Amino acid sequence: MLLKIAHLMPYRNAGPGFHFSVVGQTISKHAEAAGFSICKEFIGHGIGQYFHGLPEVYHYYNNMGPILRPGMVFTIEPILMEGKDAMRILSDGWTAVAADSKRAAQFEHTIVITDGEPEILSPHR
Repeated sequence: MLLKIAHLMPYRNAGPGFHFSVVGQTISKHAEAAGFSICKEFIGHGIGQYFHGLPEVYHYYNNMGPILRPGMVFTIEPILMEGKDAMRILSDGWTAVAADSKRAAQFEHTIVITDGEPEILSPHR
């Protein structure tokens, strides 16, 4: 169930003229209705002249970010959690796990905003 919700397509509600916050609001609506929390420590990001650039894409309910415009490319990569939304980094300095040791799932899509519907650039559709 976690993976199914993490794979939801919130980009369908995100087109030209929408505020970026619609991404997080859509993810929040579906995840919380199913009883999951959303990790706030990791976010999506813009892809432009450098990787992991602006804008920051928050996967939880918020009112932040710019208005979506054609040509914007960014990732949507929520981490949905069975328990609390706190994460911890293991001693390898890389691996992130749920602080309460409950299960979590992440799925990532790269999206481009077009004049019509947003397009998924990721190979896993």
